Amino acid sequence: MLRAPMASSASASLTAVRGVSVGHWTDLERATGCSVVLGPDGGMRAACAVRGRATGTREIDALNPRHLVDRIDAILLTGGSAYGLGAADGVMRWLRERGRGLPVGSAGIVPIVPTAVIFDFDLAPGGKADRWPTADDAYRACAAASSDVAEGSVGAGTGATVGKALGPRAAMKGGVGSWAASHGDIVVGALVVLNAVGNILDGSGAILAGARGADGKLVDALAHFARGGAPFGAGPRNTTLAVVATNATLDRTGLESLAHAAGDALARRIVPYGTLFDGDIVFAVSTAAAAPATPLQAEALAALAVPAAVERAVRLARGLRDIPGLADSGVR
Repeated sequence: MLRAPMASSASASLTAVRGVSVGHWTDLERATGCSVVLGPDGGMRAACAVRGRATGTREIDALNPRHLVDRIDAILLTGGSAYGLGAADGVMRWLRERGRGLPVGSAGIVPIVPTAVIFDFDLAPGGKADRWPTADDAYRACAAASSDVAEGSVGAGTGATVGKALGPRAAMKGGVGSWAASHGDIVVGALVVLNAVGNILDGSGAILAGARGADGKLVDALAHFARGGAPFGAGPRNTTLAVVATNATLDRTGLESLAHAAGDALARRIVPYGTLFDGDIVFAVSTAAAAPATPLQAEALAALAVPAAVERAVRLARGLRDIPGLADSGVR
């Protein structure tokens, strides 16, 4: 059984891709936090797939394959809904102090930091939208970045919950999970932040974590919605964020395809996925260090790494306040 909290070794996490590091800032008392993915000094090729319809983002335009900017320096995943977007200023400051960013001539450099948020106010004290990660907090996450990736109720997953078909108080704890898959010289690592309206399934298709009925038993969210049910108090309160990193020499169009492949893998474990009430986004980045055997190799490796990261995100998440987690004693 997996324990929580814990850290994946570099060989079994997003940081299996050499040059990539991950840092968290966590505020358990106020149930929020942020997670940063730092690239190597020269930056990373990047693209994304927007799969949900309730997103909160910054600098996403730079990930379009037709955009002038061809590399990014970091990705920030943060709580606080749209309020949390300002935390990216701290990542930019940390990078600028180290001379890392897009060269802009005599003006110097501009660090490029695409950012996406989750809504984590359901677990905030009093359920109020009055706390979120700040620029200083994201700076601290950068300072803490390393090849060891903490998982569970940490960073951007601190206030995350899953399975909200019957409302936020009937949910279970989500969190951060990471894993990697490789073959030969090609490595694909995944990091996910689970805050989904849908349930989380295991490899057999059984519900692992999700909406809890009045009797405490897990409820089929898809069947609930098919009968015309809706999330109680529904709104843009749910999001799954993911970063897949590879050393494969993919161009930005290829990375966009990799992001969609990772999104497809998420949809096999999160049911339903990418709904009207979810702000789901997948980022794909490459250090472009090794040639893949085929155009599909990295996508296939992502399909192996992402489900394991999803499962770890809930298995390693400890409960918070009245929301139970699978890592709690006595919870299956």
